[in-house]
Amino acid sequence: MKALRTSSPLLPFAMLVLTLILAALDQTILSTALPVISRELTGGWPLAWVFSAYLLAATVVIALYGRLADVLGKKPMLLLAIGLFLAGSLACGASQDVQQLVLARALQGAGGGGLMTLTMLTVPDLFAPDQRGRYQALLGAAYGVSTMFGPLLGGALVEHLSWHWAFWMNVPPAALAWGVLASTLPSKPTPAHASASEGRQRARIDWLGAVLLTAALVLLLLATQHGHLDLPERVSLWLLLAVGAAFTLAFVWRQHRAAHPLLPLSLFARPAYAAVSFIGMASGVALYAAVVFLPQYLQIGLHLSPTGSAWHLLPLMAGITVAAVTSGKLLRAQKPAVSMARTACALMLLSFGLIVCALHWLPGEPLALSAGLLPLGLGLGLLFPIVTVVAQRVSPAQHMGIATAAPIMLRSLGGAAGVALLAALLTHLVKQELATAGALAHRGAADAVTAALGHGLQSVFGCAAVAALLALVASGWLVKTRPHEGPAKDGLLEPTS
Repeated sequence: MKALRTSSPLLPFAMLVLTLILAALDQTILSTALPVISRELTGGWPLAWVFSAYLLAATVVIALYGRLADVLGKKPMLLLAIGLFLAGSLACGASQDVQQLVLARALQGAGGGGLMTLTMLTVPDLFAPDQRGRYQALLGAAYGVSTMFGPLLGGALVEHLSWHWAFWMNVPPAALAWGVLASTLPSKPTPAHASASEGRQRARIDWLGAVLLTAALVLLLLATQHGHLDLPERVSLWLLLAVGAAFTLAFVWRQHRAAHPLLPLSLFARPAYAAVSFIGMASGVALYAAVVFLPQYLQIGLHLSPTGSAWHLLPLMAGITVAAVTSGKLLRAQKPAVSMARTACALMLLSFGLIVCALHWLPGEPLALSAGLLPLGLGLGLLFPIVTVVAQRVSPAQHMGIATAAPIMLRSLGGAAGVALLAALLTHLVKQELATAGALAHRGAADAVTAALGHGLQSVFGCAAVAALLALVASGWLVKTRPHEGPAKDGLLEPTS
């Protein structure tokens, strides 16, 4: 920890924020650039793989990065993740066909998934316990806002430069962050009392568990993207779900038997940890439901441009930013996480209710839909720091890496699976309404599609509200941990009396 005594932690923290922003931007930056890429690049692979390759790679590596950070240290894994992200960005910008771009995006995602975990995990090495909530909150705000700004930035780069710069812009800041963090981050200390045999035991990694988890996540994520990827006919949705479920069960069985499990299932025996894991998954559903479906309605139903629809997400960005900073201050003041989480979930419920009402009574008013996003942003902003801070506080020190990574992995998985299921529901409802006798006879085709889309989205956001309601129920488990449940000696979840 010598580096912490000789330099301010603010400089490496600024680099953590920078790398997290880059990783978050690359999740959504191509949404407005993809049409241009499709015109300029040739190749036999579906263009949707450009998105899915990043999502797949980023999600499947999260747990492995968390475990490797526990064993090898956070600093080397963070530098590896930045290096992979940097190499992937260079390769993406230099791609000459779709196949090259898909493979480069997978490499970029293998680094980006690590950045989303390791930036959160490194904060405890830089700041005292009473300050960590504040800085975790700033990271949460940076992640949420960057995800929102991706489409705007992608559109601007395509319009004024070229799609290549959507990737090349990552190179200078990523190189800067790598150099600064390599020289300023503390290395993992080696305990003087640790014996050689203890070191060998800690170095053991459940590689079989890693393979099983990777296979399960890949298959399940492919199932969520099945309708967009033009997979071979024999690779059906049900086949992917069945084999993915089998690998999931095999992974759980392996974790019960492994001496050094990749994801210790004992973590989920702690009520608070199980709660924040579920809340993380529900927040992924809520965030991506708003980001995916509202712009879709604004563009298809109300005929706004992609950039114009992106601007209507500003209340969501503002809410996330303000609430995340506020959440950090409240956590630093030892405010009860249970009451904060309940407030956040109630705000999310309010937001989905307002959006459903706007779709029902004011379907042609984009400002009404936009205003309904503000409570959602406030709720998500409050939740992002809570999930990370509580997960770290109730987990054993030797499992800190994987304990931080698992809720982040579940948030990505929840977002991907939730959006896929909601998209299938929306498609079914729209087709059903348009097929109704006389649906197209009483109005123009465009008006009929707009009305059907609006009616379908009411059900979609109603389902998202159910996810928020379940998160509200789970937040009741965020009570003060008992001594046998984790290191909660300093009033971790509620203030001490």
